[in-house]
Amino acid sequence: MAATHHTDATRMLDSRGYAGPTIHNTNPLHLLETPVRDRITESYYWKEQCFALNAATLCDKAASLTYIGGTYGQQKPTPFLCLLFKLLQLLPEKEIILLYLRQKEFKYLTALAAFYVRLTFETTEVFKVLEPLLGDWRKLRRRTREGGWRLDYMDQFVDDLLVKDRVCATSLRKLPNRMILEDLGHLEVRISPLGEEIEEIDRDEDEAEEFNGTGHAQVINGESNDISD
Repeated sequence: MAATHHTDATRMLDSRGYAGPTIHNTNPLHLLETPVRDRITESYYWKEQCFALNAATLCDKAASLTYIGGTYGQQKPTPFLCLLFKLLQLLPEKEIILLYLRQKEFKYLTALAAFYVRLTFETTEVFKVLEPLLGDWRKLRRRTREGGWRLDYMDQFVDDLLVKDRVCATSLRKLPNRMILEDLGHLEVRISPLGEEIEEIDRDEDEAEEFNGTGHAQVINGESNDISD
């Protein structure tokens, strides 16, 4: 069964005469770079843990993940990256991916779905679907390239997906500047979840500047004396 699974992946990777579904006009599996694809399909996790997965059982497997990451050590792929590759092979319906993304119990399933959205959805959808997660501050463990560990957060991971051109050993197609999409009417102006807090800080700073400017006061012997008169 594992051998068949490996053969199916190899067949999909062969671009000669490929007639299957495409993402951004390309074979979905080619959204990952060739060296990464090769390491995934040769990895133990891919051969032993991914061979019988479908959209439902992959959800269960992703729910058991304990960290995110790309490749580490001697370019060994993480289970997170292997499951992303499996999603690209399965190409679940969009509604299923959104269910993965919006469930609240399994944070690494959410992170996996967010990564898939970034790779496969159209530009405007990427912003609309992922930006709500910028208010998600759940902690994530990340496996570093050196093989160590780092503390990350869901909002930071999603921000990386939106602004960086490479995340978890994967090159990402460049997104247009958000303001351009706003000007074109494709997106509404985004209000930051921290907007009210930032405005409050700005007001406090303005009041402090006024107090220390022409209308400031001095306290002498416990009494306030306005020196602006």
